[in-house]
Amino acid sequence: QVQLVESGGGLVQPGGSLRLSCAASGSIFSIATMGWYRQAPGKQRKLVAIIANGDSTTYADSVKGRFTISRDSAKNTVSLQMNSLKPEDTAVYYCNAALKPTMSSHYYNYWGQGTQVTVSS
Repeated sequence: QVQLVESGGGLVQPGGSLRLSCAASGSIFSIATMGWYRQAPGKQRKLVAIIANGDSTTYADSVKGRFTISRDSAKNTVSLQMNSLKPEDTAVYYCNAALKPTMSSHYYNYWGQGTQVTVSS
């Protein structure tokens, strides 16, 4: 069993900052990528940021320059530092990992339970 557990969501004023963290645990042989997606009410889940082995990163255009993703491969954790938050950043944020549970398995996508981020004055 693999679990992704997120923390760090909450309510923040526009222009403020939040840091999200996610820890992967359980049967994990290797992790290819870890990342963050978000889903606003009535909208599809979309990529926010992703970090791969070698620490290459990809960001949605809407968060470039404001959000920073980082990863601790030894601890199987990923974090998202969110600065200059805007009301349009309000969404449920989901942690994602593409990983192999065992040496012989394929890579599978795993998701956290989601954490609410609300940007409002």
